[in-house]
Amino acid sequence: MFQQIRLKAWSEGLRSQPSLPLRVELWNGQRFDFSPEAPRVTVRVPRPGALRYLLSPSLYTLGRAYVEGALDVSGRASDMIAVVNALAGDPLAARQPALGRLLGALGDALGDALGGGHTRQRDARAVRYHYDVSNDFYGAWLDPNMVYSCAYFENGSETLAEAQLGKIDHILTKIGLRPGHRLLDIGCGWGALAIRAAQRYGARCVGITLSDNQARLAREQVQRAGLQGLVDIRLQDYRDVGGQFDRITSVGMFEHVGVRQLPAYFRRMATLLAPDGVAMNHGLTSTDPDGRGVPHGGGEFISKYVFPRGELAHLGTVVKAMQQGGLEVRDVENLRRHYARTCAMWSENFEANAERIKGLTDARRFRIWQVYLAGCTHAFAHDWISLYQIVCGKAGRDPAPIPWSRRYMYAQA
Repeated sequence: MFQQIRLKAWSEGLRSQPSLPLRVELWNGQRFDFSPEAPRVTVRVPRPGALRYLLSPSLYTLGRAYVEGALDVSGRASDMIAVVNALAGDPLAARQPALGRLLGALGDALGDALGGGHTRQRDARAVRYHYDVSNDFYGAWLDPNMVYSCAYFENGSETLAEAQLGKIDHILTKIGLRPGHRLLDIGCGWGALAIRAAQRYGARCVGITLSDNQARLAREQVQRAGLQGLVDIRLQDYRDVGGQFDRITSVGMFEHVGVRQLPAYFRRMATLLAPDGVAMNHGLTSTDPDGRGVPHGGGEFISKYVFPRGELAHLGTVVKAMQQGGLEVRDVENLRRHYARTCAMWSENFEANAERIKGLTDARRFRIWQVYLAGCTHAFAHDWISLYQIVCGKAGRDPAPIPWSRRYMYAQA
């Protein structure tokens, strides 16, 4: 009875706000509509105990309720995220000091719960949880080259496949890759960048990953391309790599490193980089100056269900860590808008291939990824998180390999 009273008050308060394309259906057949138009999202509450998720909404609690099957939600993923965000309230409220401190502490709390910091074994487990779903699962919604990172849209009208290839070329042009260069790709995914570097530039490439599935498929791709003499795919931690490289790329990987470990990570990169070498870090960042998490529990959802042990640092923290690690920042480019479009395309592909994907994984993981991809689209579009490409070299060196003008980055192929 008490929950029913709270529900009535909640629904009346919600109706006083701008209309939402939402319908809530209770276990007893009672129905609440919050817009005169047909609902785009329907939430079915199967039992009275599930009302608590609606009465104390956040991106985490509602996302968890959907993933775990406590609430049944139907509608397009993008509409679901928009409605959930509205229910959770103003996302900027999460940046208030008390809640902000709580969100900022989530990474440390998660680390404590899992038994400590970023060791090789724990990082490998976290990476495999995320990436070793199945290659067919990722292939159902990624581009044909299986590139799982922010694409680059030269004009904004490119297909996903064109924009992903454009991203790889943009990176290889930025670092000034030349024939015969020795390239290390940290977090090589399914091998697309290393293969392109070998095919187009004749570079000798080492790609490393902690994912068994990625390494296996990447090696198959290398063999099909006839590049065994130029590309070496290794199942290896970055801390265990030896030698020196003319160029180093790290694309969508350093989010797994841990904020406190960033200076050591970049120090390792500097050690592996040749004296006149060039490196690039392409990775996600927090847009909060104090490095707090994604607003309103979104970060907590990602930590629990998507990226265990993942942490985002603010751009300023990254630049500082690079300097502490012995690297000089030479160029910075913000690709947040590009990642919003990339995630939107992934989410659309996921929705379009939903029936196939359901046959490739269990219902729980399907719901996790459905919410995650749509949520990331919203987060990038609203400046909750960002993506930066940072070109760097060894500190204290003459950056001779880099031209005086940035024009070379956009030269026509």
